[in-house]
Amino acid sequence: MFSTYKDDDVVILLKDISGLVKPLDTQEREQRIQSGTHYSEMLPLEYEPSAKYLEIYEAALNSYAGITAQAVAVAAEKIWQQKGRKAVLVSLARAGTPIGILIKRYLRKKYRTEITHYTISIIRGKGLDDNAMKYILARHAPNEIQFVDGWTGKGAIQRELNQAVENYAGISPGLAVLSDPAYISEKCGTHEDFLIPSSCLNSTISGLLSRTFLRDDIIGQDDFHGAVFYRELMDKDLTYQFIDRIEANFPTDILCKVDSDTEKKSKVRTGLDETREISQHFGIADINLVKPSIGETTRVLLRRIPWKILVYSLNDTKNLGHIYQLATEKGVEVVEYPLQNYRACGLIKSLADN
Repeated sequence: MFSTYKDDDVVILLKDISGLVKPLDTQEREQRIQSGTHYSEMLPLEYEPSAKYLEIYEAALNSYAGITAQAVAVAAEKIWQQKGRKAVLVSLARAGTPIGILIKRYLRKKYRTEITHYTISIIRGKGLDDNAMKYILARHAPNEIQFVDGWTGKGAIQRELNQAVENYAGISPGLAVLSDPAYISEKCGTHEDFLIPSSCLNSTISGLLSRTFLRDDIIGQDDFHGAVFYRELMDKDLTYQFIDRIEANFPTDILCKVDSDTEKKSKVRTGLDETREISQHFGIADINLVKPSIGETTRVLLRRIPWKILVYSLNDTKNLGHIYQLATEKGVEVVEYPLQNYRACGLIKSLADN
């Protein structure tokens, strides 16, 4: 085990590559990505939150602990109704890991059962970590597996999962997430694009782990995908402050209708439809430069080069205060736009336009 996660919360199926990869600054990394280098072959410099930003994060945690805990409970109940005690949670590192821990803790508290929880890597354009999947399938039946993530943006990871599980008979690609504004996950806590506090920060709320990494000179044929453990940030680690705060707000009585998601999905357009409309409106040829949802917009501001930030309302400081703060720190224009599925959307700067 490497990270600050507790052994009884998650089994981490990742290779420790600490000290083996030099992180790149945002400008160089963005240039390489837009020139064709795959994002998983590099690691970004971690954003050091300002004191003001941490204040906003703490306020967000206070405001959204309740709705986050409610979403955890609803998603967990849907997993329980379908899979029961045999459920095996497989969270997608790194944003899915604390969510998987919370679902595991909810089921432990509510049903007095210990659900196995793994976290593994999935990389857009590369698929699931095959060695990690082989490890899990050597120990569990395919129909017991439940993939977990934090939220949906435009659905790229869900589409990656759909393709990846074709290699593993009997596994459902259906995701369980807390927030599904894209209307594409199998199970969700809510379709509302709400602020999941863990989306505000990087490694310091994810067990001090980097995003996952895959490059042939460091990750061997029999290795799990890699991640860096930022041991030097131990004094700034907020992982269990977040997990414990959400757990303390778990509802004691939860009502969820498993079929309601399917019924509602048939009546709305998906996030991908809206993303395509945004791309067309702003003349963006590469849809990968459009990142809808609060979580994805935050990621754009933390580790990409933003061009504009679109928000449903410029007055929505309750949901978007941390986004406004990051945009101010980085000098990024925030524009009001009639978003429908989302509260915010990040547009990445096309360096080819320079």
